[in-house]
Amino acid sequence: MILSRQVIVLFWIGVLFQNCSTKEFHAANIDRFALVSRHNVVITKPDTMASLSVGNGEFAFTVDVSGLQTFPRDYEKGIPLGTQSQWGWHSFPTADNYTLDDVAEEYESCDTTKAPYAVQRSQGKAKYATDFLRSNPHRIHLGLIGLILLKQNGEEVKLDDLGQINQQLELWTGKIESNYIVDGNPVKVILYGHQQKDRVSAKIQSPLIEKGRLKIKFDFSYGKDCHVCPGYDFESAEKHRSTEVRSHDKQSIIKREIDSTTYFTHIAWNGDGNLNGLQGGHSFVLTPSSSQGTFEFTTTFATDSVFEKFDFSATESNSIEHWKQFWTSGAAIDFSECTDPRAQELERRVILSQYLTKIQCAGSLPPQETGLTMNSWYGKFHLEMHWWHAAHFALWNRSNLLRKSLDWYTKVTDKAKATARWQGYDGARWQKMTDPNGNESPSDVGAFIIWQQPHPIYFAELLYRNDSSRQTLTAYKDLVFNTADFMASFVRFRDGKYQLCHPLIPAQEIFKATETDNPTYELQYWYYGLRIAQEWRKRLGMPVNEKWEEIINNLIPLSVKDDLYLPNSTTPKAYNGSQFRRDHPAVVGAYGFLPWNERIDSSIMANTFDNIMNNWQWETTWGWDYPLLAMSAARLKKPRQAIEVLLMDVQKNTYLRNGHNFQDHRLRLYLPGNGGLLAAVAMMAAGWDGSEGNNPGFPRDGKWNVKWEGLKKMP
Repeated sequence: MILSRQVIVLFWIGVLFQNCSTKEFHAANIDRFALVSRHNVVITKPDTMASLSVGNGEFAFTVDVSGLQTFPRDYEKGIPLGTQSQWGWHSFPTADNYTLDDVAEEYESCDTTKAPYAVQRSQGKAKYATDFLRSNPHRIHLGLIGLILLKQNGEEVKLDDLGQINQQLELWTGKIESNYIVDGNPVKVILYGHQQKDRVSAKIQSPLIEKGRLKIKFDFSYGKDCHVCPGYDFESAEKHRSTEVRSHDKQSIIKREIDSTTYFTHIAWNGDGNLNGLQGGHSFVLTPSSSQGTFEFTTTFATDSVFEKFDFSATESNSIEHWKQFWTSGAAIDFSECTDPRAQELERRVILSQYLTKIQCAGSLPPQETGLTMNSWYGKFHLEMHWWHAAHFALWNRSNLLRKSLDWYTKVTDKAKATARWQGYDGARWQKMTDPNGNESPSDVGAFIIWQQPHPIYFAELLYRNDSSRQTLTAYKDLVFNTADFMASFVRFRDGKYQLCHPLIPAQEIFKATETDNPTYELQYWYYGLRIAQEWRKRLGMPVNEKWEEIINNLIPLSVKDDLYLPNSTTPKAYNGSQFRRDHPAVVGAYGFLPWNERIDSSIMANTFDNIMNNWQWETTWGWDYPLLAMSAARLKKPRQAIEVLLMDVQKNTYLRNGHNFQDHRLRLYLPGNGGLLAAVAMMAAGWDGSEGNNPGFPRDGKWNVKWEGLKKMP
């Protein structure tokens, strides 16, 4: 049969259309330098919520508008001027060897078995144990590095005295350049952070150097056991020591002794200058010679006192090289051809969130919610938040950055196993609020949280999807199986079904531990985690785990009332009263954060989503709730709502000039919001298993012409 030319053309158009709608979208014409650089942060006046940071995932250094940490008191209630590392921790000395047994209380499950839980106690020795175990160890502020700027009359310059301010964070290179005027004299400070060392380098240019009116000051403090704060205590000088122990050829080493914590501050400079200690013992001043108009210095924080050759130019080259590598590798997404007026702001948030999570969340420990900028929960990290901090790295084709913190679980597996044994379970029960060594902290909430348990399985699966090798399976199989063993032993068989029984607190934390069973999101996460763990056994050629399989096949169905999914099985009136429409809307995580399976009715979940959007108390939410809802909207084929909720104009979804996700006066930055945003945007663009076409999470109204490359599909 002879086909007409028109039919042949139409046939090939159809083939091309089908290919375009199904293959991974690759926009090779993204100008990554232009994409990143158009979101450089520019500050033109003092703004204590607009502090800027340099760092590398293991270390971060945050500066004010002077370009260094000159005005810490002014910034304490904003984004504080932190100097923090993954290794910098301190504990107050005590003669008591407190353990979780000192705060334990027994709680009964639905099958009448009892187990101890480390909760907060308010009387006697148990209260002292609670306070100590929660606040120790705490992350320490390693030291403030600021300028002493003098007016012509000899007075020190205050923040409001700086004029003609122009400060810029150059994202492509990691450079912070700060320009301003003091008493008619220009000052320029250029700052870089080393990408492999806990090191910052600065170059200062100003006539004030020649006039003897510019110096660099180093201030060291004691540790602080505050819940949310910068992490320094300058009122306890007698409790710690700062000693210059070595000095040679324009280099000096200051030894820091804070009880059992010891570290060293290495200071090196180019040009002529002198370092001298001030009265009080914890302040040192580096004074440049007046024979020069430019002065460079470098500061390294370390656990050893070995002299190493380093200078400004070396840090500059290192930062430029590694940031270029970061931005040119991994994925990219470009909204410049979108005509929706919200697109530019979404792109700004995405770019700045990549920068912030790289320096704050890409280290060898799971990050605290405020990263390496300030202390929250004493500097400890919350493992249920780890997904929101770091899962996006795998979706953005930067699996190596996720792998760094995932490996921590392997190091603390023995602690997690000990917790499981203590409570009568198998496998490893992962901590909630924990320290670098995997020690749990007592908490009336954290002790009962369970949704962090499947996270390591999810992480391992993300890594396997990006590298489906035997090596990946071997590296993480024990982590996956230990996690699954606990999950299987935690469920209880009742009324012919396996159930998640009290005591537990779900991700929507308003429900009581002793009265809550079968939370919807957690049930689905248990189902997903055990199925993936079973799949890992198959990939390794191992037989099916029969216990896991029995639970998978007999897990209790999700609770439904009035054609809505309930948050759990024990709160049947959850949508009839406003008291339940608050905190995290976690129920939508069962289909959004997690993929569809036969246990989910998408029409019921769509009703649930709509009910939440129309009735939730948004002031009670947190920053990661908006990406959570956006992911659910995308899977439910509600792309318009996905955009609306991702950019909802409410306080907890505020993104400051520097990119930080503001929550409230106490928690001024909140990195789970940044990481969650990146995960949601990656999913909306690249899709998920079973999604169709390009950009399935964005509206198809002609206004969202999103270009991307390198993103990975979500499960």
